[in-house]
Amino acid sequence: MRFYEALDLEPKLALDLDDLKRRFYERSRQWHPDRFSRASPEEQEKALEMTAVLNDAFRTLRDPFARASYFFKESGIDLPKEAPPDVLKEFFELNMELEELRGGDESVRPQVATAYERILEMRQTTDTALAGLFELYDRNEEMRPTLIATAGDLLNVRRYLSNYLRVAGKELNVPLPN
Repeated sequence: MRFYEALDLEPKLALDLDDLKRRFYERSRQWHPDRFSRASPEEQEKALEMTAVLNDAFRTLRDPFARASYFFKESGIDLPKEAPPDVLKEFFELNMELEELRGGDESVRPQVATAYERILEMRQTTDTALAGLFELYDRNEEMRPTLIATAGDLLNVRRYLSNYLRVAGKELNVPLPN
């Protein structure tokens, strides 16, 4: 797992973000291209390559959801590609309301605003569940096969929640939540 190796981290789903940041800055200083200005072309190229890898690694590993996708992909674990059917049905209905609002039907604005708040709460709950699941996955090897399916479902639900918040927030003209 190249990103973990670049930052000298044990491949895990749950990471200490302060430690991640510290490692990133240490290695960024170590490989900064300015330190290699008088080095051979090969060493300069290596510094540029390492800087790019470190930046990609930090960007990916600091986001728990990008980290999980990367972790599972690099581990050769295929996660479910779709959210559970009940979630898909709910988002189909929510998206229909959004389409009505986009089409100029202001009468659905209160429903979209209410749904936005509910989905925001659901995402916070999902984030908390995923954080606990990540820690459990890292600690308990025996439970991993069971946890993989749950993680895949939660990550897909989280993706739908975030996409809805992004689109509905734009229509409602509210700031995009993290």
